Amino acid sequence: MLLIPAIDLKDGHCVRLIQGDMDQSTVFSEDPADMALQWVNKGARRLHLVDLNGAFAGKPQNFSAIRSILKAVGDDIPVQLGGGIRDLDTIEKYIDGGVRYIIIGTAAVKNPGFLQDACSAFGGHIIVGLDAKLGKQLWKDDLPNCLNTFSPPVLMHTDPRPSKTKVPSAKISAQSPGTDQRLPSKVRKVWADLVSSL
Repeated sequence: MLLIPAIDLKDGHCVRLIQGDMDQSTVFSEDPADMALQWVNKGARRLHLVDLNGAFAGKPQNFSAIRSILKAVGDDIPVQLGGGIRDLDTIEKYIDGGVRYIIIGTAAVKNPGFLQDACSAFGGHIIVGLDAKLGKQLWKDDLPNCLNTFSPPVLMHTDPRPSKTKVPSAKISAQSPGTDQRLPSKVRKVWADLVSSL
């Protein structure tokens, strides 16, 4: 398991939402590039960026903040990004700009064909993201079938429950969730089914 520090971006600032509510946010920094460098200096091996405005709008909104982070960290560590990514052109733009991995969450379930196209076009750069709150709703729908149809390289599970600390939350990226007992059994089962079907 790889713990990845997250930088959630809203209106160009680093924030933390209270249980996913855009109207209830705490600003941790108005300088996303500086926040990214703080994580790098603390030994982070990867950064997880979330375009919160993009996630709610369904299209990217924080290009300048993301660009400033990429410029600041350079090639020091890989950066992964999610939030509002719904088409191949956006994926290409971000990868060409220096983002190493693209997180596809809602669109993975609502548009499995898009996920399949993304995996084909950008092999090795696509991660399926599953937030715990969203996942609870999706287990009864199409996610297991979606993941068993084709093979994204990584399944990332995040749990947005509030912590008692006042630092930005760290996302959990599970490279091998089939064996990680800290993840819900349904996540482990879907992953095990996916791996066995390859």
